[in-house]
Amino acid sequence: MPPSPTVHDPAAPGDDRLADLRTLGEQLPRFMRLVHALKAGQAAEGRDRAALVLLFPLERLGPLRQGALAELVHADPSTVSRHVGSLIEQGLVHRVPDETDGRASRLVVTDAGRAALARFRAEREAHLARVTAAWPTADLATLTTLFGRLLDDLAASLPTEPTVVPVAASPREKS
Repeated sequence: MPPSPTVHDPAAPGDDRLADLRTLGEQLPRFMRLVHALKAGQAAEGRDRAALVLLFPLERLGPLRQGALAELVHADPSTVSRHVGSLIEQGLVHRVPDETDGRASRLVVTDAGRAALARFRAEREAHLARVTAAWPTADLATLTTLFGRLLDDLAASLPTEPTVVPVAASPREKS
């Protein structure tokens, strides 16, 4: 009978796994700082990227209540409310009555919102294409797969999962 898979003890002294975990633990904050720096640079250009990011789950999942959207993106409801107001003002999102509760509404991406989302996605993909231009295709595919796996496992480790979970998309469809 083949041995069953084992779960590694991340704290085992002398284990290469511990060194890798420490390195990853140092790389993740660096990654977050770089993402923050990229966002700050885009904000300096006058773009409201934080609001535009809300279009991705709305496009992928369809109409959502504002509270469900805030829960899904792990953001404060007042912040999401402010961003939704901006998206509505720009004509990128509109509210429709919730068919299950006439007092509530759901957010729907407009045609202008889909066009803005396509531009945003194209800009992001062009930037990533420039950054990874010298990478072999296999390396990019490996990173994409493993990074998606890390994100899925990090999301699963959160104390509470959102009530609306995005459907896993292929690497080409991910937002």
